[in-house]
Amino acid sequence: MADRPDYYKVLGVGKNASEDEIKKAYRKLARRYHPDANPGDRKAEERFKEISQAHDVLSDADKRKAYDRATGPFGTFTQGGGGFDPSAFSGGFGDILSNLFGGAAGGRGQTGSVRGGARQRPARGRDLETEVSLTFDQAVNGAQLPLAVPTSEPCPTCQGTGAKPGTVPRVCPVCEGRGVEAQSQGIFSMSQPCSNCHGNGTVIDDPCPTCHGSGAQRSVRRMRVNIPAGVKDGSRIRLAGKGEPGLRGAEPGDLFVITRVAESSVFKRAGDNLEVEVPLTIPEALQGAIIEVPTLHGRKRLRVPPGTRHGTVQRLRGEGPSRLNGKGRGDIHYRFVLDVPSSLSAEEAEIVDRLSQVMNGNPRARLFDGDKEPAGSAV
Repeated sequence: MADRPDYYKVLGVGKNASEDEIKKAYRKLARRYHPDANPGDRKAEERFKEISQAHDVLSDADKRKAYDRATGPFGTFTQGGGGFDPSAFSGGFGDILSNLFGGAAGGRGQTGSVRGGARQRPARGRDLETEVSLTFDQAVNGAQLPLAVPTSEPCPTCQGTGAKPGTVPRVCPVCEGRGVEAQSQGIFSMSQPCSNCHGNGTVIDDPCPTCHGSGAQRSVRRMRVNIPAGVKDGSRIRLAGKGEPGLRGAEPGDLFVITRVAESSVFKRAGDNLEVEVPLTIPEALQGAIIEVPTLHGRKRLRVPPGTRHGTVQRLRGEGPSRLNGKGRGDIHYRFVLDVPSSLSAEEAEIVDRLSQVMNGNPRARLFDGDKEPAGSAV
């Protein structure tokens, strides 16, 4: 049987890599080899599946431990009945409390095997997570976008059993189908995945030639997803039942779609609201004015009161984006900023000089109320 690739080498990380390092390496490679970025390139698609499989195992703490044990100095990692099955540990490692004091809880003995009890149920499919990029307008108005999600599907040859067509898996004689066995630690009995069936509860004597006994094969599922109006950058949308299929007919997991929203050159998100910076000329701020401002659906007029200060905010209620909880819309906040020219023409300089002679008060005088010392000169 052919050995599977070293998942650490596939992602280009060391065996002591942290979860963040694994995630960063996966995202970098996934962007490079994603089918959408390499249309028609079969090698890139196979590489993408391989990267996804490596991430599936190394990003899951339980699977990673099992993988490290299977590929360590005392283990081998091969396809087929005796190798590591990354799906075998999705159901967890058993309940320690239920194994206290040996057979006192649930009929388990202290001899290293599990006797009696119900058979382990097939594990629910894994939840998946993917990202989708949107323009600002798509995020505000909602959109239907294509997705390509790396996943696993039941093997079409064996229909997910992992066994060669015409044969069936048999119940593991060691754990009697539970998938776990107990090991005595003094007065305690600890559960761990069965050493014989690796947590599956069944043994495959004649593996399927297509999936090599795993019951699944990597694939890329293509779909279209409806993005609701009002999502933000980093919003998490749950699609129930759209994750990986469960083993042996168990219910599928969920798919979580993370939205990545491009910035707008005009609007800035502030929670459920939007902010817009609106420049005012000095005469408009002094005398007041009626000005046009942008909205999500066109333009509206705002009245600028005489004597408007820099940084003053006006609000248009209910003109912002839809709220994801369905409770109406947010607001748009318009922040007025004075547009001061960097240079003046001769005519402008003359007018400003005349204005300064008329408005000759010192607005900084109140800063020095109570000052008894003469002011020094600045260098």
